[in-house]
Amino acid sequence: MRIRRKRWARPELAVCPFFAARPEELKGRWNGAFVRPGPITLELGCGKGGFIAQAAFESPEKNFLGVDLKSEVLGLAKRNAERVFAAGGRPVDNLLLTAQNIEWITNILCAEDEIERVYINFCNPWPKKRDGKHRLTHPRQLVQYLTFLRPGRLLTLKTDDDELYEASLGYFEECGFTILERIGSLPEGHPASRIMTEHERMFRGMGLPIHYIAVTPKEATP
Repeated sequence: MRIRRKRWARPELAVCPFFAARPEELKGRWNGAFVRPGPITLELGCGKGGFIAQAAFESPEKNFLGVDLKSEVLGLAKRNAERVFAAGGRPVDNLLLTAQNIEWITNILCAEDEIERVYINFCNPWPKKRDGKHRLTHPRQLVQYLTFLRPGRLLTLKTDDDELYEASLGYFEECGFTILERIGSLPEGHPASRIMTEHERMFRGMGLPIHYIAVTPKEATP
């Protein structure tokens, strides 16, 4: 999805208290970057931030990290988070946003970072075969996630794309993940759809099925 240039985005992010401008300096120290230390829920490709803002507001005891690439979209995520938290009468105190190319996510995250859960919501499906390596569930990405996501911790994917869904099932098995749940058409009342992204609402409105996969890394073999 193309986002028009927003001249206000970079200046607003520069003074935003919950925007991490130099994420590489926090590698291994993300836990201490939050107001209250604790395990971190990570959204890869947080987009306009509607999902992670609502999730963070509803779970004040947890910390949330939203990662995306463009300042334009992160500027919108910042404003959405401010709106959600202001409506609830509290400051944005358990959410951080940062800019990073997710293809090099291990530049900013490592085993010392306590990642409790990873969300991948409606990422670019990269439908052309030559572009498959850019998928956020491609094996070259999954091996990176294994450096900071421990066995027993959860990674979930939601997508409207049939081919990405089927391919991702194979990717997860290939890379040492246990598939806990796979749903070809996620019911609207399912707990995984309690908080919907903008894309999920749009695709449901179009009558498209929402595909869902929940996985966890396997225990290492002795």
